[in-house]
Amino acid sequence: MVPEPLIFHIDVNSAFLSWESVSRLEADPGALDLRTIPSAVGGDASLRHGIVLAKSTPAKAYGIITGEPISQALRKCPTLTVVPARFEVYLEKSRKMMELLSDYTPDIEKFSIDEAFLDMTSTIHLFGSPLEVANQIRERIWRELKFTVNVGIAPNKLLAKMASDFKKPNLCHTLFAHEIPLKMWPLPIQELFFVGHSAQKKLESVGIHTIGELAACNVNHLKPLLGEKYALLIHDYALGIDNSPVEEREPLNKGYGNSTTLSHDIDDFDVACQVLLSLSETVGARLRFDHVLSDCVCVEIKDWNFHTKSHQMTLNNPTDSTTVIYENACNLLKELWDRTPLRLIGVRATKISEEGYCQLHLFESEQARKMKEMEKAVDHIRGKFGTDSVKRASFLKKDAIVDHTSGRGKSGIK
Repeated sequence: MVPEPLIFHIDVNSAFLSWESVSRLEADPGALDLRTIPSAVGGDASLRHGIVLAKSTPAKAYGIITGEPISQALRKCPTLTVVPARFEVYLEKSRKMMELLSDYTPDIEKFSIDEAFLDMTSTIHLFGSPLEVANQIRERIWRELKFTVNVGIAPNKLLAKMASDFKKPNLCHTLFAHEIPLKMWPLPIQELFFVGHSAQKKLESVGIHTIGELAACNVNHLKPLLGEKYALLIHDYALGIDNSPVEEREPLNKGYGNSTTLSHDIDDFDVACQVLLSLSETVGARLRFDHVLSDCVCVEIKDWNFHTKSHQMTLNNPTDSTTVIYENACNLLKELWDRTPLRLIGVRATKISEEGYCQLHLFESEQARKMKEMEKAVDHIRGKFGTDSVKRASFLKKDAIVDHTSGRGKSGIK
């Protein structure tokens, strides 16, 4: 008999804030635990700019939300402690969690730096009942890594992710098919995965306010309102239908990528390039952190009507340079994009090889060599003093709309 699918979704509670707290306590056991006070990881508190990337539970009580400007958060809570992000530290904490999760199944999809799907279908019998194993994972992460997670348990990825978003922190929740009417359908429509603010307003305008009401609606009535592809997708989601597989962990040669969903559609090339630069910063930093090089750059775009396009090019020489990735990404975007308004932009570095095994480029220019050394120095400084300690000049301008390394927006991009 074919076993019923069983998927876990692991979601770190306030990831950047938790990892920052753990790192500081490891360096100084007597340090104040940021998780116990109103605190946030984000921009420079003294300059009152940047956005909130993560906040503590006490900060949440003041109404502080992820993605809002630091200045606004400080108005809500003047005593808020704000610390700069240290992306390299968070990568290492994420890596350790993924290593722990691999003890339970080889089929892991790293959904983001702080989220993972586990296909437990073929291994659950080795450990116990689903809820017992989920609690075991949750408790091990707390005991060994010192931060908390929520675990969602379900027959597919969508329901597992929905379950992990139930009451937090440090809890496990199930969402099986028979539980959908009680646990999911009463939720507000905006709680459904992939339903953004724009779709929420459109659905509410025709009287759909809960996930259950969306599930009960004739999907043909939704197509003129939302477009056929998107209407079919979220209607399936409201019914708990998701057939997407858990993709195994990325092998070395698969790639490093980052993307961002835009909270409003953009059609300006310069603005799109600023987004590409922000994304390239994190992709380049991850390549250098893992001591690998990329031989191919890919750009992906999704327009307002959910049409997706991608374009890639092979580089003359393998690289880990943010500048090289960014410049090639801009060229790809110029060739690919017809200025139809975009809602998602992504950058991916593929054809990965280990740094030590790559042939040196004998004709590398002195300028390129200095650029490589500069970027490594910037990585070191950011790792020691925070991601905001060094910024490119273009992100210091008043009209800069994206955070310089997070891929998230200041006044319109999340």
